[in-house]
Amino acid sequence: MARKDNRGRNLRTGESQRKDGLYMYRYKDERTGRRLAVYSPDLAELRKKEKEIEKDQSEGIMTDTQCKNMTLNDLFEIHMDTRKLAESTQANYRRMWNSLVRNELGQMKVVQVRPSHVRLFYSRLSKQKYSHSTIKFLHNMILPSFEVAVDDDIIRKNPAKRTLGDYGEPEKKRTALSFEQQKNLLNYVKNSEVFHIYLSLLQVMIGTGLRCGELIGLTWNDVDLKTRTVYVNHQLIYKNYGDGCDFHVTMPKTEAGIREIPMSKMVAKAFETQRRLNFQMGIPRDVKIEGLSNFVFMSRSGRPMMPTTVNFILQDIVKAYNEEENERAKRERRKPEELPHISAHILRHTACTRMAETDLDMKVVQYVMGHANISVTMEVYNHITDRSRIEKEIAKMDLVQIM
Repeated sequence: MARKDNRGRNLRTGESQRKDGLYMYRYKDERTGRRLAVYSPDLAELRKKEKEIEKDQSEGIMTDTQCKNMTLNDLFEIHMDTRKLAESTQANYRRMWNSLVRNELGQMKVVQVRPSHVRLFYSRLSKQKYSHSTIKFLHNMILPSFEVAVDDDIIRKNPAKRTLGDYGEPEKKRTALSFEQQKNLLNYVKNSEVFHIYLSLLQVMIGTGLRCGELIGLTWNDVDLKTRTVYVNHQLIYKNYGDGCDFHVTMPKTEAGIREIPMSKMVAKAFETQRRLNFQMGIPRDVKIEGLSNFVFMSRSGRPMMPTTVNFILQDIVKAYNEEENERAKRERRKPEELPHISAHILRHTACTRMAETDLDMKVVQYVMGHANISVTMEVYNHITDRSRIEKEIAKMDLVQIM
């Protein structure tokens, strides 16, 4: 005899009604074997839930309550634990997640997130003036985190797919210095009473294309002036890993970052000059950072230069140059030719551009720059910096065109 509810309606297998009137449906999750239950004060609503469960079961979607309660933060932790990342990269991912995702979208249950929630999250970041590159960086963590739930049959579709759009402020283009700007910069530093001590630093940056962390992490053990080779197998980062901000030794950004860079004559001479300068200034060489010592570019205390210090030096040089250039332009009644904003990363762009402009094989440029993918190398070089490059390329047409 079929069981009935308090209104005389027949109840199906697995359905029951409690004394307080609440309806319950009990079933077994086919994936886990666990006995589970769902509840509703209304029989029709309960049967809607039953249909959803049956559909999930038929498609292999997990119905376990524990899985249904998983948040995006939980998925992110699984995603991070299963990825092979450099310690510095993982720390950067977690810092960004904790700052912008964890207390908003991250707290939502995975099964409740819809594409509109993700788009709304990106829209809020955009209104807060975050750049498109920052939002894209977050998207590249959010998308694979949801993919964990898809792979584990917790959800059918990834709600972050096709949600990135063009949210965020346009990226500020980092443009390499033109050859003329590079020449003006180096000539100014060479003849400056204040900044001449940084000439070899700039020459090494432009001549090798080292990342800032690779540059400040260089020790004299990494520089072989006899074979004229720079060995890059580590970098220095300045991060807080829970014990306060300090230097840490890590691997280069990518596996391609481990490389041996041949020196040009200018770079070799710059290293020789820097070695003499360190000796003349009496800078101690015994400061150790996680086993490394005898750094090439140091503060007067013997500690490596901080990344911010390198950029502050460049800012001060540009400011002083532009002030003098403006005074000269007034006296000569002409328009001043100021230097643009320059950072360590812009000098790296400049190095890549100069190598490409000398017609070096782009695979060689890729190797020297330590780019994992040649598309990155091409993207850097494809920023046209000045008219002279355009004229040089167009002039090649004279060799193939016939009157």
